[in-house]
Amino acid sequence: MSEQEQAEVRLEFARLKQDHADFDAAINAMIAMGCDPLQIQRMKKKKLVLKDKIAQIEDRIIPDIIA
Repeated sequence: MSEQEQAEVRLEFARLKQDHADFDAAINAMIAMGCDPLQIQRMKKKKLVLKDKIAQIEDRIIPDIIA
């Protein structure tokens, strides 16, 4: 992977981490305000999708080490 590609992947990783944190804050605010549980559940599912994407990018950034 070239340095340019690696920089782009790291930028995407940082953006997804920020989005994940934003979803977390929004969910906590929705819970505190007593919003509709269905809306909260949908937000949690979106947050989980972001977490999966973050894990995929981490796998691309951190190479497998064969013991």
